[in-house]
Amino acid sequence: MPRSALDRLLSQLDLDRLDRDLFLGDPGEGQFRLFGGLVAAQSVIAAYRTVEDEESVLHSLHAYFLRPGTYKSPIRYVVYRIRDGRTFTTRDVVAYQAGEAIFNLSSSFTRPEDGISHAEPAPDVPPPDGLPPWEFARPDRREDRQMMRRFERESPVEMRAIDDGAAAESDIPRRRVWMRVRGGDLPQDRAVHAAMLAYASDRGLIATARIPHGTGRARPGNWSSASLDHAVWFHRPPRFDGWLLFTSESPVAHAARALIFGQMYTPDGVRVASVVQEGLIRTPRA
Repeated sequence: MPRSALDRLLSQLDLDRLDRDLFLGDPGEGQFRLFGGLVAAQSVIAAYRTVEDEESVLHSLHAYFLRPGTYKSPIRYVVYRIRDGRTFTTRDVVAYQAGEAIFNLSSSFTRPEDGISHAEPAPDVPPPDGLPPWEFARPDRREDRQMMRRFERESPVEMRAIDDGAAAESDIPRRRVWMRVRGGDLPQDRAVHAAMLAYASDRGLIATARIPHGTGRARPGNWSSASLDHAVWFHRPPRFDGWLLFTSESPVAHAARALIFGQMYTPDGVRVASVVQEGLIRTPRA
């Protein structure tokens, strides 16, 4: 029986440990450019595997996508132990493929403690049941819809659309989706839950910035896009159990770069993470 998309991803998150701070990751099978969220997720696993304190949890990560990854060769992860403090632990991870750095991540872990607490209320949205799958393809192009359906079937993260993606040019582009792990529950491993949230946090942010411009398959010409840098703050210990609401907006874009802010909430309105990404969106060139 073929393995599910979730089983394949969990297998990819089970890195081979070559040395104390050296790991090897399997990029899996695929075409075109390697999904950056996978490299981020494997980097989170590599960082976690060097944190000995069982009470420490990931509370933030900051990363740069340096070069496009491929599915042609394994990825080598080198972890640098920057700091081991009483409360905070810092790890840097550099991912190499074919001898070149393709991604670097700085991550911070902390021991939970009591303290101040406040949060903006979650937006009022319909529940995920009955909502259609999230798509960013042009609806009147049959080949794009087929591509999106295949992508949706093969993805380990299911996403349901709250909005149809349309927005007036004067509005700030916004996107709201429900997401959850498809194919079963995650193992009770704090590193896997954090890695899966990092993986999911890279899905669809650039599509948010494209909404008012109709770029990609909805416009003629060779539009291109890529993630440049990515940051996530986990306000509570990372858990990916059941549905999460993932909202995003892009308040500014200029010189081919767009800034996107994201927020993740539990179904009962608790904000669990904040995301910021800068994406590159290039118009067709002669």
